Amino acid sequence: MDKRQLAYIDPNAKIGENVSIQPFAVIEENVEIGDNTWIGSNATIMAGTKIGANCRVFPSAVIGAVPQDLKFGGENTTVEIGDNNTIREFVTINRGTNASGKTVIGNNNLIMAYVHVAHDCIIGSNCVLANAVSLAGHIVVGDWAVIGGVTAIHQFVHIGEHVMISGGSLVRKDVPPYVTAGREPLSYAGTNSVGLRRRGFSNEQIGEIQSTYRILFQSSLNNAKAILEIKNTVPESEFRNKIISFIENSERGIMKGYS
Repeated sequence: MDKRQLAYIDPNAKIGENVSIQPFAVIEENVEIGDNTWIGSNATIMAGTKIGANCRVFPSAVIGAVPQDLKFGGENTTVEIGDNNTIREFVTINRGTNASGKTVIGNNNLIMAYVHVAHDCIIGSNCVLANAVSLAGHIVVGDWAVIGGVTAIHQFVHIGEHVMISGGSLVRKDVPPYVTAGREPLSYAGTNSVGLRRRGFSNEQIGEIQSTYRILFQSSLNNAKAILEIKNTVPESEFRNKIISFIENSERGIMKGYS
């Protein structure tokens, strides 16, 4: 028997080539699934979901459910997921609201069991969200971020690229790029030098990042004065400029410095 005969697939869903849909999965209308993707048993892919190629969606994941937002009025919104993503058991990913219209996940991400991604979130590429991470609405996660298990992240928080956040953290403020973060309240715990080296950053580049954060997080200067000091003393580079831009554009404020 064809396994698809035991699944529900809406006739208007767009299913790519060589897609495997296991028994008892549900694929609703207005769903697109890319080539070579695997959908596990009892997974539910709801209306407005687009999943790219070479993804794996494990049993009992629910993708594209309406937002848990009292302001949501049934508007036509989406979840957009890129290629090569692994979405494990019982993950829930809600679609967007009128605020942005969509929830977006990039490519090559590992989203472990019981993760919740709320409405209007944007997750980059090459990220790892460990078991039971919970993202409230409107969160932005940069590329190559690693978020430890059972971490809860407040709505509208921005997490920079190449960040490592300790498991069990409560993230209430923005976390700038290239750092490790832990403790309670969440604080700077150093540059993510191990992760950066694994991704090809040179010792000189890591040194530039460390010099920047030494001023920001390990001096007695407030953020405004620290940024001015960084601009005056740290040579201009791609990484220095990204850190400055992130902090200057933060709306929730930056996590605590080293203590």
